[in-house]
Amino acid sequence: MPGPTLTFAFIVATLYGALFHLIVGGDARRLALFLLAGWLGFAVGHMLGVTLQIDILNIGALRVFSATIGALIALIVAAALTARQPRRRLSR
Repeated sequence: MPGPTLTFAFIVATLYGALFHLIVGGDARRLALFLLAGWLGFAVGHMLGVTLQIDILNIGALRVFSATIGALIALIVAAALTARQPRRRLSR
């Protein structure tokens, strides 16, 4: 059974991905992508916070500040990679 820290981290990362999808928009596939990016970015940010000993806004063992920055970076990268390019009309 997952502990309270892991459960809280999963809920926060899910909320980041869902809120980002609400702001940016898209279909169900982009929602799934943003949720996955939020989870992975949150985990990587937390691990970097532990490695670099960033002690800003810790909740228990969870490095919320660095995890939030990691999730935001991952979400922005995912949105940039899936952005649709506007089609240009051919001028004659």
